[in-house]
Amino acid sequence: MPLWFGEHDVSMGTHTLSAPGKKSYFFKVFCFNGKIRIVHALARSYFMAMTTNAILNFAEAVDMARNNHTQQWQAVMERDSSQDGKFVFAVSSTGVYCRPSCPARRPRQENVAFFAKPEDAEKSGYRACLRCRPKALGNAQSNVVKAMCRYIERHLDEPVTLSQLAREFHQSPFHLQRTFKAVLGITPRAYADSVRMDQLKENLRAGHSVTRAMYDAGYGSSSRLYERTASQLGMTPDKYRRGAVSAVIRYTCSDSPLGRMLVAATDKGICAIQFADSDEELESGLKHEFPFAIRRRDAAGLLRWEQDLLRQMRGHKLNSTLPLDIQATAFQRKVWTYLQSIPFGATRSYSEVAKAIDQPRATRAVARACASNRIAVAIPCHRVVRQDGDQGGYRWGVERKKALLEMERAEA
Repeated sequence: MPLWFGEHDVSMGTHTLSAPGKKSYFFKVFCFNGKIRIVHALARSYFMAMTTNAILNFAEAVDMARNNHTQQWQAVMERDSSQDGKFVFAVSSTGVYCRPSCPARRPRQENVAFFAKPEDAEKSGYRACLRCRPKALGNAQSNVVKAMCRYIERHLDEPVTLSQLAREFHQSPFHLQRTFKAVLGITPRAYADSVRMDQLKENLRAGHSVTRAMYDAGYGSSSRLYERTASQLGMTPDKYRRGAVSAVIRYTCSDSPLGRMLVAATDKGICAIQFADSDEELESGLKHEFPFAIRRRDAAGLLRWEQDLLRQMRGHKLNSTLPLDIQATAFQRKVWTYLQSIPFGATRSYSEVAKAIDQPRATRAVARACASNRIAVAIPCHRVVRQDGDQGGYRWGVERKKALLEMERAEA
């Protein structure tokens, strides 16, 4: 809208400007030093509206930022791991920035600043926390535990104490052990023992001498080795190296509702129950576990155990006196013992099993223990399913797991 200027002295008032056939406009006239300025009456209202909106928008942005910081501070106080990767918080008194889930002691709120990315915090002069490692991808606890596992694996030839691990990863021994056990379900010492045992078995299967296999796996003395192998190998290392040549492995293959079934046993009891589509697959799997063994078919000698297992699959209670030769870590043994207590026809989720063995955060470790089970049916890992009811995995195929559960439910 154009402005009109004049040289007449007039007082303030309201005037109408119009033309034939045109819309009338209302103006206010202001007098400034004798000059007449004509301004549209709505101009002042428009300016005031724009100013008011700007102030309100700014106030709203401030409130949103304040609320966001309140939520971020709440996540920090609760050590909410779900917020990891969404922001980091920095502490002015220490010069360090952390993940929301950092296990360190909580700082005073007035000393905390929030940043969207680690890079923003570093530009402001803060350094990354060595405890929670905020620049690492993924879950903080899992990443730290993975790093601990790699460290243990690199130092199998020396005793890695809890204090040594705590110094290396800047944590207290108590917190480190609790975190490690929560993620894997076992202690760092038990993990080291498990890795040594796996390495020993691999070396023995490769045909190395017992002495070489022992030292390559990180065992410091033969007496220490023999102390640990009785329950885990089920035989002496020399016998295992030769594929249990002294302890003959007897086996039989037969038809079952789930396809061909293999039952294998040492002189201590059943060491494997497996399913496949053919005898060739079953025998190949047994040979892989004991490459130098004398594997002897013994259908007559294993007939009673085979019939017990078939009755179990058809709805009858398994004979509790069925002998098992279990090779397992302490954690696996704990899981498998609980699986044997699950009622016929019932199921449990992986998380329910973890809670039942007093390891509520070891869900993934429970799943690994189920996958490691070589003795199907007798150790009923098929009764463990996912939280949402999905079947989950099964060593011998999901379809067999589904069929086995359906048979049990039908007979229960």
